[in-house]
Amino acid sequence: MPSNSSGVSGVAGRYAAALFEIAEERKQLDEVATDTSTVSILMADSADLRRLLASPVIAREDQWRALAALLEKAGLSELTRNFVGVVAQNRRLFVLENICAAFHDLLAISRGEISAEVSTVFPLSESQRQALKQELRKSIGSRVVLNTKTDQTLLGGMVVKFGSRMVDSSLKTKLQRLEFSLKGTA
Repeated sequence: MPSNSSGVSGVAGRYAAALFEIAEERKQLDEVATDTSTVSILMADSADLRRLLASPVIAREDQWRALAALLEKAGLSELTRNFVGVVAQNRRLFVLENICAAFHDLLAISRGEISAEVSTVFPLSESQRQALKQELRKSIGSRVVLNTKTDQTLLGGMVVKFGSRMVDSSLKTKLQRLEFSLKGTA
């Protein structure tokens, strides 16, 4: 089981570590990883779901009933559904998204992977994703898992974040630097 020295701590870290340990014991790490990604996507796509889970006013049974129906319809494994049930029972659904992220951090650490967040104006094609993974692997020296998202405000280029490093080659940042340098010379 990953320890707290792995960088995952707090309530979300403790729940994620427990889920990781159970999934590893039952040899369901990949299945739970897929499930937690699905939960993250569901939460990212629905402000209503985020409000439901964060609301202290809604009874935990009502929160769990609504979430259980959603998770079953999404095809999540019994292990993940039961785990989310425990989280709901303990009134910790407000950290569910953080638990999912912490689980993926633990999984990446156990596999010797580094997670990189890539923001682009348009979604990357599979060949672009593979080329970027290859270049990052060369520079970092370990296997890279890409988490991509689109950000229309970048105007062009991309922003890559991994570990404590960030490479910003976006057109937005270049224009901001140019504007700053022009203001500095005026």
